[in-house]
Amino acid sequence: MDAELAEILDGIGPRLRALRRDRGLTLEALADDTGISLSTLSRLESGKRRPTLDLLIPLARAHRVALDQLVAAPATGDPRVHLEPRRRERGSVLVPLTQYPGRVQVFKQVLAHREPKLVAHAGYEWLYVLAGELRLILGEREFTVRPGEVAEFDTSEPHWFGPAEADAVEILHLFGPHGDQAVIRTGPSATS
Repeated sequence: MDAELAEILDGIGPRLRALRRDRGLTLEALADDTGISLSTLSRLESGKRRPTLDLLIPLARAHRVALDQLVAAPATGDPRVHLEPRRRERGSVLVPLTQYPGRVQVFKQVLAHREPKLVAHAGYEWLYVLAGELRLILGEREFTVRPGEVAEFDTSEPHWFGPAEADAVEILHLFGPHGDQAVIRTGPSATS
């Protein structure tokens, strides 16, 4: 085995452990979620067992990350942009999908459980739920937003959003810092 391949394989275990800990998961909870035995998970994280696709795919699904984030594969001349996730509060991950300061910003977020704390600031937000259920508090009102549903609101109103249950929620998040809103276009009208 060449040195580069060995280095890639040796980095998977620590990456798996850090990802699990960042999400606030125990080995037991991850074993229950993936169907992978506790001892296998422990050996993977400690580097005592080499990872295989049949182990990495369920782990990538459980952590809601792309397989190449677990492997940290070398660049292959692939023209696609490989986004760098940013760790937030314990268990939450933010992936910026745009890099344009001052304009509408788009993020993919995985939000772990946290206590509600309402905030207000200038701007406009649009939230689309990919997986899980989102709890949204707007002033005195509270909503549950499910996969495929969207919520939008002016951020000058006190607000908070996070998982509706103990499980994480995965969302697309658009934020217009100057009150910019998503423009919704529909197909041709029936009268045209």
